[in-house]
Amino acid sequence: MLAEIITIGDELLIGQVVDTNSAFIAKQLNKIGVSVYQITSIQDDKQHILQALADAESRVDIIICTGGLGPTKDDITKKTIAEYFDDILVKNEAVLENIESIWKQHVRTQLLQVNRDQALIPSKSKPLMNKLGTAPGMWIERDEKVFISLPGVPYEMQALIDHHVVPKIKDKYNCPFILHKTMIVYGLGESALAERIEAWEDALPKHIKLAYLPNLGKMRLRLSTKGFNEAQLRSDVQEQIDKVIPLIKTEYAGLEDEEGSVEVVIAKQLTKLGSTLAIAESCTGGAVAERFTTHPGASAYFKGGLVTYATDSKTNVLNVSKTDIETYSVVSSQVAESMAKNARQIFQSDYAVATTGNAGPTKGDSQAEVGTVFIAIATKLGVYSQEFNFGNSRIKVINKAVNKALEMLQKEIFKN
Repeated sequence: MLAEIITIGDELLIGQVVDTNSAFIAKQLNKIGVSVYQITSIQDDKQHILQALADAESRVDIIICTGGLGPTKDDITKKTIAEYFDDILVKNEAVLENIESIWKQHVRTQLLQVNRDQALIPSKSKPLMNKLGTAPGMWIERDEKVFISLPGVPYEMQALIDHHVVPKIKDKYNCPFILHKTMIVYGLGESALAERIEAWEDALPKHIKLAYLPNLGKMRLRLSTKGFNEAQLRSDVQEQIDKVIPLIKTEYAGLEDEEGSVEVVIAKQLTKLGSTLAIAESCTGGAVAERFTTHPGASAYFKGGLVTYATDSKTNVLNVSKTDIETYSVVSSQVAESMAKNARQIFQSDYAVATTGNAGPTKGDSQAEVGTVFIAIATKLGVYSQEFNFGNSRIKVINKAVNKALEMLQKEIFKN
């Protein structure tokens, strides 16, 4: 079963808005056995939309569009879809009632005609009721193909995907099971890793595909397969994982969680242990903490974080010794360890991680070379740190530091 995602909006093409909708939709479709064949971003232009719909209809079974369903004149998707199906827009009373209800509960201004007109949908479509906004989703079928149009507002689109689109697709199609398992490897570049596991890779069964997914400071190896016998697929993939682990034993950090991130793995382990975490950051500027707090339920294990970017904030807020800073510099193992240890004490947490370094492009309060980063881990048993040099690109230094901090933390909490 193949799908295509079409995102509509000039703001996507000029870089004003990042397309997160496609990633979410693709992930949710993949979970139910629908493969995404192509993702296309197009202008708010009638001919462009018509051509994109025709192209997609010629090659896939399911076409999902997002964007262009607002009340203003530049939102032309609905009218264009009606034209594509040689259809007309008609008022849907249920949609209108939903719009009026939302307006009554959440909006103080008068309900305008342009807002009421959002209840106009193609007569051949079935509305997907949007409880979070006034633009309904629409479901249209033709010649065994399904066309779905959704609002571009991410949280509205996500709710419609989860509560309407995915259940309807599962009811309509008998989709295969798609399985991905991703192994995390630290300390090996793509070429070195490929050379080491070449014989194993060459012997993989034909139905199992391998992908190398390099990231700053880590490598992910993804095994993918699909079919209708879920138990057999899981067994086949696990067999291959068991074969490759001895080849990468010292660099292997475990399987990435099915939700797709190392911080989720860490979060689940902390929750399992009933343990808590605190974070003190300098050069990473809150990026480590953000990796945890973007996921729901972080308050169960994450006690808090401090971004002590300036030197005096390290002494005034984190109680780092001025003598240590003067003696060893602000970018040092002594300061990193003090940051981690003091953060653990301040937040009364079981674990703490700290980062301090020089991300560049010029040297700051320390004479340490650009790219130098110290990362420390504090536990009830003590504190330790490691020194790294992540190069001279500021973005790379920060991202590598975040990944390395998560790697160190993961290894520490999985000792228990």
